[in-house]
Amino acid sequence: MAEPMGFYTDTTVCIGCKACEVACKEWNQLPSRNGGQTTLSGNSYDNTRALDGIHWRHVKFVEQFTDDRKDGRWLLMSDVCKHCVQAACLEVCPTGAIIRTEFDTVVIQSDACNGCRDCISACPFGVIDINPASGTAQKCTLCYDRLQAGMQPACSQACPTESIQFGTIRELKDRAQKRVAQLQQMGEKRAYLYGADEKMLGGLNSFYLLVDRPEVYNLPPDPQMPTRNLKLGSWFSVLGAVLVSLFGVINFRNRGAEERP
Repeated sequence: MAEPMGFYTDTTVCIGCKACEVACKEWNQLPSRNGGQTTLSGNSYDNTRALDGIHWRHVKFVEQFTDDRKDGRWLLMSDVCKHCVQAACLEVCPTGAIIRTEFDTVVIQSDACNGCRDCISACPFGVIDINPASGTAQKCTLCYDRLQAGMQPACSQACPTESIQFGTIRELKDRAQKRVAQLQQMGEKRAYLYGADEKMLGGLNSFYLLVDRPEVYNLPPDPQMPTRNLKLGSWFSVLGAVLVSLFGVINFRNRGAEERP
C-alpha cells in the first residue's frame, strides 16, 4: 500500500470562492441541484447547504458579527468526506461496496451499492447521501481516478489560496503543526487542528485547522463509531429480556394463585 494520502484544510486562508465546489462537480460530472436552478438558502452565501450525494465539496460560511455589523469576522471552511482511518460507513456496509484504497482513502463502489442507506446513518459527519441520478450512495472519492494517474484531486488543484492542501498525511501533519504554531505566535491563540491525531476515529485523512469550536463549523466534537454503542445496547437488551421474563413468571404465579380453590 502507498503512503496514506489526504487533505489538510487551513480554514484561515479560505476566501469562499467555491472554486473547489465547481472543480469537484466538473471532474466527477455531478448533477446540479433542482435541475440547474439555484434556490437561495437564506444562510449567508451558502446555497449548496450541505454535503450530499451530488455535492462532494461544500463551502461553509459562518458569520460572526455584532448586530450593527461594525465588528466581527467570517469563518470559511471547505468541507469534504474525512476518509476516516476507522470509517463507520465501511464498517456497516452490507455489500462490501465501500472499500479502503491503496492510498488509505475510503471509496464507495456504485456498481456494488444496493442503496440500503446504512452508511448514511452511520457516518458521524453526515457526508454521504443518495445520488438521484444513480440511485446509489455517493461521496468524495478523493479523486481516486486522478490519484491512480499520479494527479492531485481536482479541488486542491483549483484552490487559489492553498486552503486545501493535498499530500501524504505525514507531510501534511508536519505542515499543519507549523502553521498552528505560526498563527499562535501571531496572536491567534484559538488555532488548533481538528482530526489530526489518532484520538478521533484513528485519525482523519482529511483534517482541518480551525479557530473556533467544532460545533461552530457544524462538526461533531467527538465523533464515534457505531460499535461504540453496541456494548451499552447489549446490556439494555439483556436487561429488557430479564425484566420480560421476570414479569412473565410473576404473571404466571398470580394466575395460578387465582385458579386455586
